[in-house]
Amino acid sequence: MSLFQFFPHKNFPDYYEECQLTGVLRYIPAKQREYGDSYFMEEYKSQYKKSYYEDEPNLRAMAKRRLSNLKKLAEGQREVENSTSTSNLNSSSKKSLLEIGSAAGFFLDEARIVGYQTKGLELSPKEVEYAKSSLGLDVDQTSVLSVGEGDWKDAFDLIAAFFVIEHIEDIEGIWKRMKAWTRPGGYLYLAVPSSFGPSFQTNPKEWFVTHPSDHFFDYSVHSLKKLLSILGFEVNYVRPMSYHSYRDLSPLGKLPEWLYRLYANQFAYGDTIELIARKRKH
Repeated sequence: MSLFQFFPHKNFPDYYEECQLTGVLRYIPAKQREYGDSYFMEEYKSQYKKSYYEDEPNLRAMAKRRLSNLKKLAEGQREVENSTSTSNLNSSSKKSLLEIGSAAGFFLDEARIVGYQTKGLELSPKEVEYAKSSLGLDVDQTSVLSVGEGDWKDAFDLIAAFFVIEHIEDIEGIWKRMKAWTRPGGYLYLAVPSSFGPSFQTNPKEWFVTHPSDHFFDYSVHSLKKLLSILGFEVNYVRPMSYHSYRDLSPLGKLPEWLYRLYANQFAYGDTIELIARKRKH
């Protein structure tokens, strides 16, 4: 049975189909692009006004923060499990991590520093070469969909994908792989653009004008929670990655910044969000 059942969006049928089971949005005009070296470097500089390599300190700081978030969640979960069980389920063993779209490997490198056994998948030849030659990482230059769903069954304690899954047209393929490859009790750590944020919710005209042509799907905290629950995951952490009150044309945009951020954090209201979900053990 398919995980997704798409029908025309009631308000934007020319742009979107909406999954009736999860609320995930399919962007109808989307088209494939080649993700080589030029795409990677040009897109990054266009968005952040500096090259990917110039931004290394910030990217490593973000990686450390994400790994810290995960550590706190995992430690809290172990405390709960240890309080109800006399057995310690290999809490000291080395954890395995897969990053889908690992770029030059800064997140993988930080994860290795704190003790993970890491593996990366990346399409850009230049970034793969840097990750392997300069950082000594295990990274394959290949698409995630080129690896069979059953090839890495229950192989990873953590699968990370930061601003990647929205680019993948085979939505069934990517989600079934992430489910199959995550061990029971393991985690998914995702970052995605969000349709539950000021841009789409209050200014859809501008949203569609600026919508990337190679984003096939748009997610939100609500659709991700529904989808992940169907797949056997429970969301443990979700936060906006950015705050854009100046984009918000609703009364929320007039709130003091501290109050706007409080609201955004409470409801994961943002144009980009990051999320951690744990795969149920049973």
